[in-house]
Amino acid sequence: MKSETELKQLLYSIDHKGYPAYKGTRGSYRFGSYELSIDHVQGDPFAALSKLSVKVAGRTAGFPGRLYDTKYKRIALQDYVTRQFAAQAGRYTFQAKGSGKSGIISVTRCGQEVLERTSCTIEERTGDVTVRFEVGFPANGRTINARELIKILYDYLPACVEKSMMYKELNAGKVEKVMELSVDREFIREELKRLDLAAFVANGSILPRESGVSQRPMKDAVAFVSPGSMEVTLELPYKGTLTGMGVKKGITLIVGGGYHGKSTLLKALEAGVYPHISGDGREYVVTDSTAVKLRAEDGRSIKHTDISMFINDLPNGKDTNAFYTEDASGSTSQAANVVESLEAGAKVFLIDEDTSATNFMVRDELMQQVIHRDMEPITPFIERVGDLYKTYGISTIIVAGSSGAYFQVADEIIQMDRYVPKEITEAAKAAAREYPSLELPGDKPEMPEFKRFVRSNPDLKQKGRIKIKTLGKDGVQLNHDTIDLRYVEQLADAEQLTCLGHIVKYMEEHMMDGRTTMQQLIEKLAAQMDSSGFKVICEESYLPGNLAMPRKQEIYACLNRYRRLGTR
Repeated sequence: MKSETELKQLLYSIDHKGYPAYKGTRGSYRFGSYELSIDHVQGDPFAALSKLSVKVAGRTAGFPGRLYDTKYKRIALQDYVTRQFAAQAGRYTFQAKGSGKSGIISVTRCGQEVLERTSCTIEERTGDVTVRFEVGFPANGRTINARELIKILYDYLPACVEKSMMYKELNAGKVEKVMELSVDREFIREELKRLDLAAFVANGSILPRESGVSQRPMKDAVAFVSPGSMEVTLELPYKGTLTGMGVKKGITLIVGGGYHGKSTLLKALEAGVYPHISGDGREYVVTDSTAVKLRAEDGRSIKHTDISMFINDLPNGKDTNAFYTEDASGSTSQAANVVESLEAGAKVFLIDEDTSATNFMVRDELMQQVIHRDMEPITPFIERVGDLYKTYGISTIIVAGSSGAYFQVADEIIQMDRYVPKEITEAAKAAAREYPSLELPGDKPEMPEFKRFVRSNPDLKQKGRIKIKTLGKDGVQLNHDTIDLRYVEQLADAEQLTCLGHIVKYMEEHMMDGRTTMQQLIEKLAAQMDSSGFKVICEESYLPGNLAMPRKQEIYACLNRYRRLGTR
């Protein structure tokens, strides 16, 4: 490893030379209390930024072991360090001058969720802390401006490292609170299992968001208060007594007038699969970690999926035991989403009537009389939801605003009244008895067999190097093939989509052999990433700093929407 002095001498020697001379700076350098690595150098001042990392040895960083001795604590601390480094870097970005992207210091912008990311990693055994970031190497035109880069690396960067990666420089009380919140939240998640709950929403939670484009809590919003009949009180390790609404496993219906908070509650439950930062308002909203939001998705592709549980005897004679289409309807797409979520191990379904296919969700009594069951290929979800829970242990939480049909099958009914939940199960059931009861089919749904064998896309490999491009939270491209992920609503961050791109690329190059099922493929990869992290899918000598870990359920969702995927 070279010294910081050698790097400075090198920079002075290439000052005013052509921009490609910056390539010679790649390598690792000792900077007193930390190690600086220049992992990738941009090709010109207007290209994607150069990739750097800083590593501080555990004994120098000084974080007490109790702050990172479990995976969930470590992820919380990594998130905190990332945010602190980003705050410091923000003070210096563009302070160094030049053309193009000169002087940018870019670090992951974390949202409200606490995600496992490559932007910061803490070694479990040694406590070594590494932060990955990007820098626009300064230039005048296309000529190296080394003196401005020296400012970044020798003046600005040491201050960022000192004030974000050294425990002694941080607010110890705040760091401790980060750890305590992670422990309390994990405790709630374990309590869900013990108490047979699908979700928990603490009293005092702020569920409404600031706006459609901001996930920050709404100011002056109505704080959540549980109905008395649904109250659960927990004794958390650090926060102590916490009371809130426990949503039991089974079938839960959320009803109420428009704009009274039904979808807001469901959105909070969707996001409850992730931890959230202090001050978010949803810190103590915890949902079963496998929960999946289901919706209709007109136009998506479906690859040999067994949707016969819901759709059979199609007029065109298509096989619904291995259904294939490049342009799914609302009902077939939602049926496929249900079955694919079963394959992904989901134990809770989250459904909003507003984004569902009506004919998939319910057929009312009049329609059943006019169009006889023998003439209708769709078995609506309402006729399967009870058996999904009783036979397979799959709970469902449904938002309904226009149809009362689900009153008859729901185990628990919540009415949202001006953002205040009320438990109205008995009253709603009594009202439902005044109406004709649903005619349910006599057959019981059989769990589909998940035996879709996956092979790679030969056209993709023939094009040489597979390039990945992330389209925000809309999708990801592998070369020119786009995987549309707009309606996978629990993807919280664009960096998760970037990670999904790397996952599909890795699977294409190393795992898809035509003899392995999709389920075997994903379960194997998920287990590898759970134990070894991001390096499993990154073949470069360095980790990029722009990846965030998706859940296993989103890996399934991504592959299922990959139009060029070979299946049989």
